[in-house]
Amino acid sequence: MDFTFTEEQQAAAEAARGVCAGVAPDAVPSPALTRGAVADTFDRALWDRLAAADLLSLLLDEESGGAGLDAVALCLVLRESAKVLARVPLLEHSAALAAVQADGGPEARSALLARAGRGEVVLTVAANGRTGHDPAELAVTARLEHGDDADTHTGTGTGTGSGDGAGGTGGGSWVLDGVQTAVPWAYDADFTLVPARTGDDRSVLALVPREHQGVVLAEQISTTGERLGELRLESVRIPARDVITADGAWERLRALLATGTCALALGLGERVLRMTGDYTSKREQFGHPIASFQAVAVQTADRYIDLRAMEVTLWQAAWRIASGAPGALPASGDVAVAKIWASDGVRRIVQTAQHLHGGFGADADYPLHRYHAWAKHLELSLGPAAAHEEALGDLLAAHPLG
Repeated sequence: MDFTFTEEQQAAAEAARGVCAGVAPDAVPSPALTRGAVADTFDRALWDRLAAADLLSLLLDEESGGAGLDAVALCLVLRESAKVLARVPLLEHSAALAAVQADGGPEARSALLARAGRGEVVLTVAANGRTGHDPAELAVTARLEHGDDADTHTGTGTGTGSGDGAGGTGGGSWVLDGVQTAVPWAYDADFTLVPARTGDDRSVLALVPREHQGVVLAEQISTTGERLGELRLESVRIPARDVITADGAWERLRALLATGTCALALGLGERVLRMTGDYTSKREQFGHPIASFQAVAVQTADRYIDLRAMEVTLWQAAWRIASGAPGALPASGDVAVAKIWASDGVRRIVQTAQHLHGGFGADADYPLHRYHAWAKHLELSLGPAAAHEEALGDLLAAHPLG
């Protein structure tokens, strides 16, 4: 398998590296030293720079003002953003845009894509379900009511006018009820893409405005100190044109979110291992840098192996998503393998870093503390490796190799 990046993908990574160069992770207060969230909103200045560099529209086609790139390019950019703990909804925004572009109706695409690609409209995704452990699509129910216009009930929406729904459902509105927990950037996003389950056991995706009749937000604080939202939907009416009903849309969005999270874990892990190498090469005991001690060298070598495994499994998953290439297993198998390595790998990397930093690792004023908090958040977002191993086993049983 040739994972050589194209010139366009490399250019996107280089642009992200330049945009993120001025971000200082230690300039943000530590979660351990603040009450509540570390900030009221995300890094708007960085968001504007990402928009100016056309990095918010990577996955959009040229007609919508985008670069027409793929999941591999997005993961390269996310990898760079994670190295500086960039406080922006880049993953959720990009994944939601991709879903609207691929499976949304013409009116939703016309109303949102170009504006969101320029950063004027912010999107996020509710992907954690009711508790963070149950499937997200089962946390909200959706039922279609024909013949009425949701805008007459709420006075909100994308402002696309009447017409066919995103999945070809025609007029009317969808009524949503349920709860999604730990929605990232819920207080900042203009729209949240919410998966829901219909009465005939299908998954749909609804674009829910932040300020909308029946939408209630309750503040939650993440491990990283960022502000999340518990999203309660109480008979929320969404125009059919703003609901994606295409088969497999939620599965494709979920795979992209998971793979993007693996890219964040990789970027964070690379930065932490570099911090550890710099520290151990300068910290001396018995007149020698501790990096020269065999016990230290063995531990850092093991973590380097973790990083390389995280990297190769990430690109395999991103390539499968981007290319749609057939394989012995569905693409979800590659995503599961990437999640196994990312979840366990990022935890092992920060634990080793904390150990080798000694007392500095426990200092909440030292940047490693924030990296550890972000790593734990990513690990929890990915879920336990054992669960992904079980899912992979089920796939292997259903699709025997050989």
